Amino acid sequence: MHHVIIFDCEYLTAPGAMRRQWCGPLDPDPNVAQIGAVKLSLKGGYDILDTFNVLIKPRDRFGAHPKVDPFFTELTGITQADIDREGIAHADALERFATFSEGANFWSWGKDELTLLAISSYIEGLTPPVPAHRFGNAIGLILNAGIPVADMGQMSSGRLAEYFGLEIPDGRQHDALDDAMSVAVSLQHLLNTEKLTPEDFSLPLIVNPPERMHSGLE
Repeated sequence: MHHVIIFDCEYLTAPGAMRRQWCGPLDPDPNVAQIGAVKLSLKGGYDILDTFNVLIKPRDRFGAHPKVDPFFTELTGITQADIDREGIAHADALERFATFSEGANFWSWGKDELTLLAISSYIEGLTPPVPAHRFGNAIGLILNAGIPVADMGQMSSGRLAEYFGLEIPDGRQHDALDDAMSVAVSLQHLLNTEKLTPEDFSLPLIVNPPERMHSGLE
C-alpha cells in the first residue's frame, strides 16, 4: 500500500434538508454534485502526490437534471452555471475517481461513500465501480491517533486542519477538494509526528478507544 485517497463529496441540498434527512416533499435527492480527492503517499515524507476534482451533472430518479438550490450555491460556492458548464455524468465521474485511485483504499471524514456509491448510484441505476470494502472512516484514524473523544464535536472535514494548527491556502469549507485537503494534511501531520503509521491505514480499521461509543459519536 503505497498511497491512500482522501476524498470528500458535496451533494444536493436545500434549506432544512439535512434536518429532515432529505425527506421533505420539496427536498432534492442528495445526489453527489462534486467529488474532491487527495492522493496521500504512505512512504517517505508522506507527500501529497496529486489531487482530483470533478463536478457532476446529477440526474434525479426520473432522469431529469435538477436545478441546484440557491442554498446549495451559498454553502458550496458551486453555481448552476458551473454545473452546466463543467459537470459530467455520474458514471463518468466514478470511473475517473476509480482510475485516480490506482487501486488504493479511500478515506473520508465519515462515510461519504454512502452518498457517492449507494444513494447517487442507486438513483441513477448504476453499479458502482469501487466495492464498499475499499472505504474507511477517517474519524477512526483520528481517534486511534490519541485525539480526545471530547474534541470530536469541534471537528469537521473542513476545519480539521485548523484544529491541528495547519494552514491550507485559499481553503473553503464545503468545497469537496478543500475539505479533502484539510483531512489529508491533518493525516499527513499525524504520520509525520508518528501518531499514525502507514499500517494504521489498513482495512478493516479497528478503532480505539472503546469509550468512543459514549461520546455522542454513536
